[in-house]
Formats: sequence, C-alpha cells, structure tokens
Amino acid sequence: MPHTRRTDLVLLLVAIVWGSSYLAAKTATDALPVLVVLFARYAISALVCLAFVCRSLRSFSSFSRDEVRAGAVLGVTQAAVLLLETYGVAHTSAANAGLIISLTIVLTPLLDRASGRGGLPPRFFAAAGVCVLAVGLLMAGNGLHAPRTGDLLMLAAAVVRAGHVALVGRLTAGAGREVRPLHLTAVQTVVGSALFAVPVAGDLPALAHAGATTWTELVYLALFCSVFAFLAQTWAVQRSSASRASLLLGTEPVWAVAVGVCLGGERLTVLAALGAGLMVAGTYWGQSVERSHRTGLIQPVRRLRTQP
Repeated sequence: MPHTRRTDLVLLLVAIVWGSSYLAAKTATDALPVLVVLFARYAISALVCLAFVCRSLRSFSSFSRDEVRAGAVLGVTQAAVLLLETYGVAHTSAANAGLIISLTIVLTPLLDRASGRGGLPPRFFAAAGVCVLAVGLLMAGNGLHAPRTGDLLMLAAAVVRAGHVALVGRLTAGAGREVRPLHLTAVQTVVGSALFAVPVAGDLPALAHAGATTWTELVYLALFCSVFAFLAQTWAVQRSSASRASLLLGTEPVWAVAVGVCLGGERLTVLAALGAGLMVAGTYWGQSVERSHRTGLIQPVRRLRTQP
C-alpha cells in the first residue's frame, strides 16, 4: 500500500505540472514560433538528461538495446503529441486544451492490451460518451459554431497521447527488458531535438531575442513538464499499468482550468463550465469502471495460481 500511495503521489505531481504546462506553452508561443518552442524544450531537456547520464556512466555504450529501441520509437510518438498539443493550445484556451486532452483517460484503456482482455464493460463506453458530449460543449464555447482548429488539434493530441502511453507500457514493461527511466528519457529527448532541429534552423536567432519571461517558460516546460514528467510517467508505468498511470493523471484538466482561469485570466462560459464538469465526471467514472474491471480480471488469475 505505501508503494501504491507513493506512485499515486508522483503521478499527482505530474498532473499538476502538466496542467500548468498549457498556459506556459500558450504564453511562450505568443512570443516565439511553435517549432522554436518545441526545439528549445527538447534541447534543454536533452542536455539535462545527458548530463545526469554522464554522471553515472563512463561511456554512452552503457545504453541498453532496449533503451535505444524503445526511446527511438517513443521519442517520435512523444514529439507528435507535443507538436499537436503546442499547436493546439496556441489556437484555443489553456483551460480548453487541458480538458480536451483528458480524453486520453478513456482512450488509453481501449488501446492498452492489459485492460482490453475480456472486453470493457458497457458502463465504460457510457463514460466515454459523457466525455464526447463534454468535448462538444467545450467546443461550443459561447454558442454553436464550427469546431476551432485548436480544439481539433487537441482531440488529435489526445488520440496520439493515448497510443503513446500504451506504447510506454508495451515497450518498457516485461521480464528481461533493461529499461531505465533516465536513459529512456535521454534517448527520447535527443530524438525529439533531432526531429525539430532542421525545421527551426532559420528561426533559431529568435531565441537570442527572447525575454527573461519567455526563457523562464521554456526552462519550466523543459525541466518540469518534460524531464520530470517523462521520468515519472515511465517510472509509474513500470510499477503499475499503462491504463492506471493514465487514469491517475485524471486531475490534470482540473489544474489546467485552475491555472488558466486564476493565472491566465481566462473565462469559462456557462456551456464551457458545463462541459468542464461533464469532462471531469466522465473521466473519473471511466477511471472507476476500468479499475474495477481490471481488478476483476486479476483476482481470478491470482486465485488459480494459489490453488494447489
């Protein structure tokens, strides 16, 4: 039980950090192009991770094959998530972005084999339906209109993030795999830096003219929202399941709204507030259903293993 509580506490901290990341990213993209923000975020993260790795290794040959292979794949999928998220938050509110991305919570169990055994119960899909209705209300905002580009990009980010979280579990968990969170994160950040380096080459001088506030946001995004969050997510998935890790991040939209409204001066309309409430309710309902379903699958297996 103490081990479970420690894992849950780490994931709660990740949720708080990620919830605050939308306002930081939105403010940073007001001052710099999106791709420059992403490159700076990845480059700073990579330098920090490699510095920690160098302290514990005599040579880079100590990276295992599993870490390089998994890190290369996850580096691409994580870069895709951040690309969609950052472009999305640049064209919608920080609160909306944090709420819509929480669809990951009900999408991940659909992609995670550990949860999918035996099929998810109908109640889970009812919870997912509540979340879809919530997205519709959030997109409506001040009234019915064509979906905003930013909201659609955040929807796409939620789908890709769910696939990424499921991949983390599949590529890092299991007997015989040598995958250390720090080394895996280092590979991911190096891959991300390489992916964004060429597209932003002509815009890099903009970083030299960025103000202290913008650099503070970039460092926060890199050190807390990337290095700490990536390490904590991998550490937690290795000790639980991809679905549990994703579900325990369910407070992220609450923090996104709180930061957006309190610090970003954003305003929730009646429709958006209703959508926010439904999103939180739907994701927590889905969390409860998935957890009960998974527990029900595990207990009969344990009973069979303990029988003589």
